[in-house]
Amino acid sequence: MQNENAPSERNISHEGPFFALEITGKEIGQIEVAKSVIPPGTPISIAFLGNEDHSQRINAALVIRESGFEPVPIISSRRLRSENDRDLLIGALIDEAAPTRFIFVGGDPASPAGPYEDSLALLRSDVLRRHSIGHVGIVAYPEGHPKIGTEKLWDTLKWKVDFLLDAGRSVEITTQFGFDADAVVRWLERLRQEGIDTPVRIGVPGPAHVGKLLRYAKQFGVVTSVTIARRYGLSLANSFNRVGPERYWKRLSAGISGRNLGSVMYHLYPFGGISEGVEWMNRHLPEQG
Repeated sequence: MQNENAPSERNISHEGPFFALEITGKEIGQIEVAKSVIPPGTPISIAFLGNEDHSQRINAALVIRESGFEPVPIISSRRLRSENDRDLLIGALIDEAAPTRFIFVGGDPASPAGPYEDSLALLRSDVLRRHSIGHVGIVAYPEGHPKIGTEKLWDTLKWKVDFLLDAGRSVEITTQFGFDADAVVRWLERLRQEGIDTPVRIGVPGPAHVGKLLRYAKQFGVVTSVTIARRYGLSLANSFNRVGPERYWKRLSAGISGRNLGSVMYHLYPFGGISEGVEWMNRHLPEQG
């Protein structure tokens, strides 16, 4: 039976288009430039960066909505300064852009700016009920996390999924980008073996210069061994080379093709630009059949 505090079905958005993408408030102009190549209704996540303010996040959500896409605000728990700060931001996002889904993450800061130590603490608060949030995105790390052990990652993921489903919310998992397709396939296998049938969006880095990809990998804690980098097509000796995820995509496709791994979609990290990344996804998605 659905939790009495859950929003009505009309407010719950389910799987949606086959791939999503991500943007920052400062880069929102790229959405308007690339509008003609982005499929209508595409979910576009809005990163929660420390060097941007709430007005930039709200404006980005509004631009995305007015452009015909689905804004998906990412809420960084450790960056929220107070409960009031939380409510002002989420309330304004809903008033201005009516997002049907939010992604809750811990965030980068080592110490919280306010009362929420991590995304678990934020979920445990009354945020879902207060703002009638029906569809929640959570993140996962198929290649591991530099500060969190593997089993702790699994325990946390299972807790979030169970908590949200018990609260009558729908859930979607978005994975961190990476370079090891085999690790993603193994993670998907275990996810389903654990009894979690939640839809998954696999993070795919768009075409970009090697140096930029490696900088983002370091920033987000993505482990990049020489072997994995070479398999992906990264030349560690030349950071100015531009590389796309063709090898990663081919290996990932082979690993999941014909398998009963549930609902699997994609999340584009357009490090080399929105237009080029979206065009790459549009060309390659038919290969997934």
